[in-house]
Amino acid sequence: MNTTDAAVTQELAWFKSSYSGAEGGECLEVASASTQVHVRDSKQFGGPVLTVKHDAWAEFVGLATI
Repeated sequence: MNTTDAAVTQELAWFKSSYSGAEGGECLEVASASTQVHVRDSKQFGGPVLTVKHDAWAEFVGLATI
């Protein structure tokens, strides 16, 4: 796990959960690249980006849906 410079990830297609709604709030955005998944705060486009490998993200999502 590490953080990635936001400028490196600007060309990625970012997705926000359909549960987020239009009013904002506490939302994350996720972008999948060839070997990594990038996660950022939806309110801070230029802020830090957390980067994890696909298998680590899949494990996290699996635990979050239990």
